[in-house]
Amino acid sequence: MKYENVYKGIFIERPNRFIARCLIDGEEITVHVKNTGRCRELLITGAEVYLEKSNNPNRKTQFDLIAVKKGENLINMDSQCPNIAAKEWLEDGHWIKNPTLVKPESRYGNSRIDFYLENKSEKAFVEVKGVTLEEDGRAMFPDAPTDRGTKHINELIKAKKEGYKTAVMFVIQMKGIKEFLPNEKTDKAFADALRKAKENGVEILAYDCIVNPDSMHIDKKIPVKL
Repeated sequence: MKYENVYKGIFIERPNRFIARCLIDGEEITVHVKNTGRCRELLITGAEVYLEKSNNPNRKTQFDLIAVKKGENLINMDSQCPNIAAKEWLEDGHWIKNPTLVKPESRYGNSRIDFYLENKSEKAFVEVKGVTLEEDGRAMFPDAPTDRGTKHINELIKAKKEGYKTAVMFVIQMKGIKEFLPNEKTDKAFADALRKAKENGVEILAYDCIVNPDSMHIDKKIPVKL
């Protein structure tokens, strides 16, 4: 996943979920936040941020906030980036070998699952979750309750019982992670659904990413603790 026209800035404040105020080259401007999650531990006044400038001169907000420094660690917080990076990774055959089809946003049951895949011998569904929440080297999901996330996991359980290969893939948008676990305190229903999925044969995958100001790529598998 590559970005273009990336600028460094300083975070000031976030008036609502969709916009933030940042300093870029000494000028205070309003930018679009590409993540509607809380991200309270990331968006702290004075934090170093990275922003991509739009190619559309008519857009109301000319910049998208895509990454933030937390200590020495650079964290991508673009909610669209995990799916783009996952698609590249899946197309390269890292999960099922030699895929002949990688189709985003495929309907199954009453949901749209992030990816449907095929090769000569397998049919599969993968749901992707981007992870930006980290505490003491542990990545956690979600940072806010997600009924939709729980619904998708339950759909994957049904798909597995019907013979599909299935997985939930947590794309951890940073390095420096020792393990992944569900955020039980924030959403116990999601954590319970994840454990049920594991018991029913759904693969629970977690991978960290190499994050640069202008790119993010899936890197190493991270242990999952349920």
